[in-house]
This record gives sequence, C-alpha cells and structure tokens, in this order.
Amino acid sequence: MRWLSYFLKCIIWGVVAIQLYFVVQITLWIFINPSSTAFQRAEHRRLCHFSMTCPIQHRWVPYAQISNDLKRAILVSEDDIFFTHLGVRIEDMQKAWEKNQKAGGKAVRGGSTITQQLAKNLFLSSEKNYFRKAQELIITGLLELILSKQRIFEIYMNSVEWGEGIFGIGAATQHYFVSSPKNIRRDQAAALASALPAPKCFDKNKYCRRGSIDFSARQQFILDGMDRIVLPKLK
Repeated sequence: MRWLSYFLKCIIWGVVAIQLYFVVQITLWIFINPSSTAFQRAEHRRLCHFSMTCPIQHRWVPYAQISNDLKRAILVSEDDIFFTHLGVRIEDMQKAWEKNQKAGGKAVRGGSTITQQLAKNLFLSSEKNYFRKAQELIITGLLELILSKQRIFEIYMNSVEWGEGIFGIGAATQHYFVSSPKNIRRDQAAALASALPAPKCFDKNKYCRRGSIDFSARQQFILDGMDRIVLPKLK
C-alpha cells in the first residue's frame, strides 16, 4: 500500500503546485500585461505552423483608452452584472447544468461570466468536460481575489478573440472599422460586441453553421441595452 500512498501524495502535491503557479502568474498581472493566452498560442500554432509570416493580430490598449460605449456594449453582450458579482452567476450555471444533463452529461452550454471566460482563455484548453470546468472555477476565484474588477475587464478586452487570428479590442477596431477603441462609434461598438459569442463566424462565413447568430438582431439588442449599464469610475 506504500506505493499507492506515495502515488496519491504525488498527485496532491502536483495539483497544489499547479494552483501555486496560477497564483504567481495572476499576481504578476497586477503590474504587467499578459503577453498571450493559452487560446492565442493554440490559434497561433493552428494558423501559422512554422511560417515566418502569420495572420495573428494583437495590440494592447489600456483601459482608459477604450470608449465607455464599447465597454457597455461588451457588458450587455457577455455579462451585464460583471461589476457586481463575485465571478460566477449561480443561476446561469444551474441552467447550464440542467441543459448539459439533458444532453446526456455532455457539456453543451457554458453559462460563463467574463471572469470565467478569461480564466479559460488564459490557461486552459478548449476541451469541454467537468474536470476542466472545476479548474476554471478555481482560476476564476483566484482572478477575483487577486485582481480588481477593472483589471480583469481590461485583460479580457485585450485578449478575447474577435475573428480568425484577431485578438483584443485594439486589433478588432482596426480590422473591422480602421479605427481605435477610443474613437469607435456607438453602433460600431454594438456590432463588435455582437461578435463575441461567435467571433470566427462574424469574421468569415466559412465558420458559420446553420442556425448561427443573427448578428444584426444581436447588435440592436445590445444598442437597446447599453444605456442601462453604469460603469464604475476609473481607478
């Protein structure tokens, strides 16, 4: 039985070491900006292989240089109570659980907040299973504990996918509207936010499937909801 005890201890300490790595990495992001995410690196490998030229677009934009209309549009699209919850929305997770159970236990609906999406993009694979979801929740808690809400939102806006090889709001505004996050118009902000549930489809038709999102209708929904979002003062 000694070998079994030793094996279990190795697993436990391995799990602890991984969590400590996440703590250190997230703490560093209080002061420095993430250079890339796990999802970005995976897309880089998929699109670029060993090519010297690569269609990856990314440019960091500070929180203060992103228009309030754009911030409000993203919040309406993805997580309208982001600044008031603690990282998860229990009701949405319950709905996701129920839908996934009806699908035979297969994870088909996420119910994720902006913090959860960021946790997944920063560190985890795109594989959908409950073990990965558990790690996502742990990282979500660490992000909320260590970083301010404003910093989490800033990192999210600068790392989320907005099309094939397009990451972050700086690259997205330039790619779609030849503009900047500070100068983008209200309708353009809503259009960009409408892309977030299916960014590759928004960018290229080849990624769209039957029953894909009606981006025009979603843009109008976002426009109608932007005025109800109250942003905290800049820190």
